[in-house]
Amino acid sequence: MSLKRKLICALMVACLALVMALPAMAANKPMKVALILSGFLGDKSFNDSAHQGLLRAKKDFGIDLKVLESKNPADWEANLLSMASAKYDLIVGSSTQIAELIKKHAASFPDVKFGVIDGAVKAPNVMSIIFAQNEGSFLAGAAAAMFTTKTNIPGVNDKKIIGWVGGMDIPVLQDFLTGYKQGAKYIDPSVKVLVSFAGSFSDPLKGKELAMAQFEQGADIVMNVASTTGNGILEAAKEKGRYAIGVDMDQDGIYPGHILTSMIKRVDVATYKLVKDVKENKFKGNTVIEMGVADGGVGLTDMSVMKKALGNKFPNDILVKIKQLTADIRSGKIKVEQYKGFQRGI
Repeated sequence: MSLKRKLICALMVACLALVMALPAMAANKPMKVALILSGFLGDKSFNDSAHQGLLRAKKDFGIDLKVLESKNPADWEANLLSMASAKYDLIVGSSTQIAELIKKHAASFPDVKFGVIDGAVKAPNVMSIIFAQNEGSFLAGAAAAMFTTKTNIPGVNDKKIIGWVGGMDIPVLQDFLTGYKQGAKYIDPSVKVLVSFAGSFSDPLKGKELAMAQFEQGADIVMNVASTTGNGILEAAKEKGRYAIGVDMDQDGIYPGHILTSMIKRVDVATYKLVKDVKENKFKGNTVIEMGVADGGVGLTDMSVMKKALGNKFPNDILVKIKQLTADIRSGKIKVEQYKGFQRGI
């Protein structure tokens, strides 16, 4: 065989080997996942929780993860369209606001899978996960209503006033507030609940200002439901010598002794599940999954940080009551009210 024919044969064999290897190469290509945030990481709350779930997915499944942050609504849509046009395998919209944008654009990208947190979107390529945050907030409101009577604890006055500060006035936060008020009134119908909205999830100075105002009005404990804005709420509790309730993640240790408990919302479990379902070909469009008290999707921390800080002044009766209320919600004995404007189905 001539040298020329040998070279041709060798080239053909190499090409054939490359063609045969292509499916395997494609199979080993990392799954591309984008997280679109309506705010920033570092909130020690909702956004960080969503990110933590995807970091765990990155470790377990080797995904290629991209995070896009902004507080500008125009950027949210641009970020979503950019990732969809780049044909990411999964785009996670981690807020009600991003859910609305996915609802608007999902049909234009039928080959892209979208995951929605805190919203219900009906589309064959969208899977939605929502939370019964009203149930978790019921427990938080109950804890606050009990705590405000513990006048033996420094910083707790003799007024039955508790506070609540949210980020933007949107349906999912109204659902938080509905549960919080019901939980407080369940314990004591005479308790007063102060309510403020900052109008932003990215303004800790505003959060601090609103919390300080509520402390001045007699509240001795304020619940934070405000993402990055909430960092200011927690700081206000520390500076004023009062108390706060954290949200979404365990925030008890941020200012030990000033955060009674945190209402955990397992956004990390939701984002991890979305990736896992895509990897295992279990992703189902037109599906809404709700996570509540019954399945551990929401609940309160064990208050161990506060217990350590207060020592023998810690009110153990609050823990006992919260345990009972949790069981009653789980069994259906207690029906927690829902905010009618928060969409739970599709």
